[in-house]
Amino acid sequence: MTFTDEEPGEAEVPLLGGDVTEGIVRKGMTVRRPVGPASERVRRLLTALEQRGFDASPRHLGTDRAGRDVLTFLPGEVAVRPWPTWVGDDRRAASVARLLRRYDDAAEQVGLPAWATSTGPPDPPPVPSAGPPTLLGHRDVTPENVVFRDGEAAALIDFDLARPSARVEEVANLLLWWGAWMHEDDRQEAVGTVDPVARGALLVDAYGLDDASRRRIVPVSREIAERSWSSMQHRAETLGGGWRRMWDEGIGDVILRRQTWLAEHAAVLAAAVDPGGV
Repeated sequence: MTFTDEEPGEAEVPLLGGDVTEGIVRKGMTVRRPVGPASERVRRLLTALEQRGFDASPRHLGTDRAGRDVLTFLPGEVAVRPWPTWVGDDRRAASVARLLRRYDDAAEQVGLPAWATSTGPPDPPPVPSAGPPTLLGHRDVTPENVVFRDGEAAALIDFDLARPSARVEEVANLLLWWGAWMHEDDRQEAVGTVDPVARGALLVDAYGLDDASRRRIVPVSREIAERSWSSMQHRAETLGGGWRRMWDEGIGDVILRRQTWLAEHAAVLAAAVDPGGV
């Protein structure tokens, strides 16, 4: 579907903050994104979410004359780097967990049709213990990809990394970015004083993670960290662009430090997120 601009001469304003996709701009109350490998899947996902009444994601409006995807612009507060201090706030973090739960509930209704499972090469070893995927997970819930209004998480943006997932994998991603489940040296100042043990318990409670997934969350987080190094290297070598830049800037070392940190703190993290299992 071709999108027709009501104000074709309206200025385009670059939107900053993403690591990979370049050339994203705001034009009026729309966002224009260059077409990429994930575009067709994202279009279908956003349309399916809209059909199910989910109101916390952009709407896909079509493509413009330049061939770019046109999405609705979602007003609100979005973090850019360096992250603002409010990223470390417990109340805000808990609201992200609740928003992610809302999204996952809606995505589970969408299910995993054929278009949702064509996501490229399989993940490298180890084979995840998360269980079979049940939904198209967002899997990139960074502070840059959450829109806040009145101090509450109101919407998710940037679905380029969406892929078949189990809920426990979604929460593992949540814990990485909002629970500071990473090496101390790699935490931005905004989350420098966040206690990952207490924050982990807060987030899994706010999401409402089931008991079985709570028992798996630490092993799954470690497995994701192990696979992440190979995945990032592969993307840097095959896709280039922002992936190459991130790799050259040392993301591989960041991932290795995360692996070590998760291994060293596995027991205390597991006890925090699943106190009944101790």
